[in-house]
Amino acid sequence: MSDLIFDDIGSFPLPEGVTKEWMESAFSKRDNDEKLFSVIGSAFSQKLDAGVQVATYPQFQDMNQQFLSIINDPECVEEPFKVKEDKARILELDILEEAAAEYRDKTGEKPDVRVCVTGPLELYLKEFGGTQYTDILNLLAVSIDRFISNSIKSAKNFNIRTVSIDEPSIGINPQIMFTDAELVEALTTATSYAGKQNMDVEIHLHSPLHYKIPCDTPNINVIGVESAANPSYLDLIDKKVLEDTDSFLRVGVARTDIFNLASVLNEKYNTNVWKDTQYLSEIVTEMETPDVITKRLEKAYSIFGERIKYVGPDCGLGSWPTQEIAGQLLTNVARGIENFCK
Repeated sequence: MSDLIFDDIGSFPLPEGVTKEWMESAFSKRDNDEKLFSVIGSAFSQKLDAGVQVATYPQFQDMNQQFLSIINDPECVEEPFKVKEDKARILELDILEEAAAEYRDKTGEKPDVRVCVTGPLELYLKEFGGTQYTDILNLLAVSIDRFISNSIKSAKNFNIRTVSIDEPSIGINPQIMFTDAELVEALTTATSYAGKQNMDVEIHLHSPLHYKIPCDTPNINVIGVESAANPSYLDLIDKKVLEDTDSFLRVGVARTDIFNLASVLNEKYNTNVWKDTQYLSEIVTEMETPDVITKRLEKAYSIFGERIKYVGPDCGLGSWPTQEIAGQLLTNVARGIENFCK
């Protein structure tokens, strides 16, 4: 039980006074790198301070455009949808080097980092919707593999412990026209380099309905399940399938569906907590508490035992109202895990 690893999904609230529009402009124009780097470095440090063991680089960009803006740039590709190796870079990881160096100086150790990349299917659906061009899907997979490869090779002041493929449409989107075998092939290609390294490769799903697809993908060994908000999702997974394919779970133990959580407070106080913000803190002081998180983990562990390898919040925290409340949720998760492991 003490081997459970606490990671997060990626997104995080912006600090007060910084807007999404400003961040989008700062990423595209690169005209205020000092502030941009500060925002990203600070968010990463907050995750570490909250106790996240394998923190994802703070994701403030659109998950599709972050990669498609490079893949669709004629100057950055060898051929359509196949990015040049030297252009397949995740800017946020370059920015993290400074914050990671400070952490290393303070603790004597490099921080462990989780690299999240948008999966080839998700990028394909964004560009082509419900069509079936398998060759393009596989080219996108090659590009994603190059982003991952570059990330691993370039890291200096941090260890890339985990790579995660973000594929929320699998199990949800009815537009998917590819066969399971075609999806397995694309996911295998996208994780080719990571699979050869001494690290875990996750897939982040919003529904585990088709969890057998990543189980059948040789390089993916951890399947993410958003089970805090949807406990019944655990019923869809057969422990024996995990054992037979040597697959593990990343179990969501803290809810991140902030709008549903806020609606409970709206009803309780007959108000709009997005305007009357005094009640928002109850989400982390009375609703998503360490005790609640521990009980969820106990329930999941009673079913899957040591097939659970990672735990953390269900999804990203980018929609949460403040960095302080998001940071407190992460702290609550750390305490919940600690209580469980006693």
